[in-house]
Amino acid sequence: MLDPSFFSYVTVMSITPGPNNLMLATSGVNFGMRRTVPMMFGITLGCALQIAIAALLLDSLLLWMSAIRLPLTLLGCAYLLWLSWKIFRAGAPELREKARPLTLLGSALFQVVNPKAWLMATNVALIYSASSGILPIMSGFAALNLPCILVWAMMGDRLGRHLQVAWKLRAFNSVMALSLVATIGWMLAEVLKP
Repeated sequence: MLDPSFFSYVTVMSITPGPNNLMLATSGVNFGMRRTVPMMFGITLGCALQIAIAALLLDSLLLWMSAIRLPLTLLGCAYLLWLSWKIFRAGAPELREKARPLTLLGSALFQVVNPKAWLMATNVALIYSASSGILPIMSGFAALNLPCILVWAMMGDRLGRHLQVAWKLRAFNSVMALSLVATIGWMLAEVLKP
């Protein structure tokens, strides 16, 4: 049975800032809530699948993770840098119909290079899979994660209503892009630490 620490851990990890939540807020601002929904489900799906993979392959995964930590982090950082550039270069409000948020599949696959998602998945699998089983932890994760990330998408959607002026949207996108760049710096400092 899932215990209170599971609910607390997943909720805190899901609602605190990270690459997924920054991208959801940015997508909410630039595309609105309706167009951001597939991205939310993709994030939850990708993370739930990571938990299953981590739980099924925990011993070999931990060895594998240490071996690929640097390359995975560098790949994740490169992708986040590309996303930062795209966010920074996002156009004026009238150009949003041409752009698209990440799809369900794209956001699910993003979890492969998202270090925060791997940390969460590995910890959940390590701590809870033996006592609770894979399906309950995947279901419990999804039930907790989705409302948490919904908060970020809704905040972005609401904020987007106030950013209909090109310079305001540009300023917001610049701050979000710089936030992702700061995340990249933190990730690189952690992985390159002696």
